[in-house]
Amino acid sequence: MNHWTEVSIQYANQRNYLDDLFTVYPCIPEGVRDIDGEKWQIVEKAFQSKDNVTLLTSLLSLELFPIKDSYVAYLRRDPKAIERNPQTVNRLCGRLYEIGLHTIYEKCSEPKETNRQIGPLFHRWLGKKPLGVNLLETNKFLETDDNAILSGSDRELADFARQNLGYQGEKGLDFVARFNGHYVIGEAKFLTDFGGHQNAQFEDAKNLLRDTTSPAVKVAILDGVLYIPGGGKMYKFLSENNDYNIMSSLVLREFLYQL
Repeated sequence: MNHWTEVSIQYANQRNYLDDLFTVYPCIPEGVRDIDGEKWQIVEKAFQSKDNVTLLTSLLSLELFPIKDSYVAYLRRDPKAIERNPQTVNRLCGRLYEIGLHTIYEKCSEPKETNRQIGPLFHRWLGKKPLGVNLLETNKFLETDDNAILSGSDRELADFARQNLGYQGEKGLDFVARFNGHYVIGEAKFLTDFGGHQNAQFEDAKNLLRDTTSPAVKVAILDGVLYIPGGGKMYKFLSENNDYNIMSSLVLREFLYQL
């Protein structure tokens, strides 16, 4: 097992890991979504008059549709299909009438799910300088040899790495830095559970670690359930791979300064 992976596992299982991780990923649900007043008036009027087409069209214009149904995404992408499929419209509107106008409003104004807010949190954390160095725009980053973190979107970081560090991956990057003369590229993930999308996230990080095109130090900055002993395929991979730098964001600083 990689030393930094082992340190991360020890941290997760012997210290207040989740309490400290909250400083990196403060996953607090946002407030309710705002619903445009004029749009809601149209919804109310259509609901009361049982105008199915207008009711469905107006609800589809909102950010969040009030019921889960596999046909909703199709209607969002092709609104003309509403006119061509009256039985589908009647079926959906029948469910809307059943739950009532008050519940429709509650569902449409629900906060965004926490896991959809995780993406930008790592970058916000870096902006607070927990690693003790500045975030620099590309020009300033190239003008100095000092320790620094490159500022930018995941696409901008990947573009920089392709142009300057031999990176050939298709995915964006969450982390590009220079410490003690070593360039470092990485992906940051908060794996909140096992299976599905979380496994795909883990695979993305593994693909970066396996990349041999760039001479930069590659690091997977991973947090979450993968550090639980016996935690399925993720923990098994950690146990069997010594050469890959997989670590928690909470030990990243120590790793970077020892390069």
